[in-house]
Amino acid sequence: MENYATLSIETHLFFARIMKEHALFLEAGFPCKDEKWIKKADWFKEQFENLLGEAVEIAGGRINSDVIESDELVTEFTIPAEKRTECLSGVKIDSEISARTQKLRGVCCRENGRESRELNMRVRELNERAVWLLDGLIEFKERILKEVGKGELFNANYPLLIKHIIREAKLYRSTVEELMQNRRVSYKNLRETEQFWNRIMMEHALFIRGLLDPSEEELIGTADEFAAEYKRLLEMAKRQDCRAMDDMTRKSLEETLRYREFKTAGAEGILNCEIASIILPLLADHVLREANHYIRILESGREI
Repeated sequence: MENYATLSIETHLFFARIMKEHALFLEAGFPCKDEKWIKKADWFKEQFENLLGEAVEIAGGRINSDVIESDELVTEFTIPAEKRTECLSGVKIDSEISARTQKLRGVCCRENGRESRELNMRVRELNERAVWLLDGLIEFKERILKEVGKGELFNANYPLLIKHIIREAKLYRSTVEELMQNRRVSYKNLRETEQFWNRIMMEHALFIRGLLDPSEEELIGTADEFAAEYKRLLEMAKRQDCRAMDDMTRKSLEETLRYREFKTAGAEGILNCEIASIILPLLADHVLREANHYIRILESGREI
């Protein structure tokens, strides 16, 4: 079992980046008149960016190589996507954090008792701060969803997308809380994990098809096919018993490997201005990293 510090750092390296990008997408989606909402979203973006930076600072030589090699932390597109998105949206992004993440190496040595205690104390502080920030971010997202639903606030993100990012924030919070309480993660039924991420993948396809230009008929059709396939997987999961789980996992992995190819081509095409859409380059990279994360889960048979 990996130790408390390793699991915590790996969790923050993936999810703190996801959260800061959620805040960025919300910020970029507000009309310029909604200055208070924009400033609040930017504050969360900065806070999670700082948290991510601290996680990167202590991660060197302390995380598993499979996390680095999965490309769930950064991809070849991340820094170009950040720079292009900063230019397009006007929202500042610290790409130096991504550059430092690219240089991370896996576990290389065992620390002595004193170093381990000091690291665990620092990680504990990081975990506590993350939970506090997540409580605020979840409440902020829920307020946005409520105001949008009442017709009193506009945001360029779909209401379903806001619900989507609320679920991801709650998963991050529950993972950190479990680490703080038990100093480990009690791996849940892979079936529940697959259902969560298959739903996330399905919704990605729905968002992608809705953000593509209507002229991109072939890509829209492919996105619809992925959405339909993940919907079928979710329906199959409700009918399966434990003996069929291996087959379900195989099907989920095969589908997500195919989906990764689609997302990779999409991220590259959007960066190269070859796809007509209203998809921010960083959003294309964001959904690719989440697919990479899910593939690692499926290949390792564990939840983190």
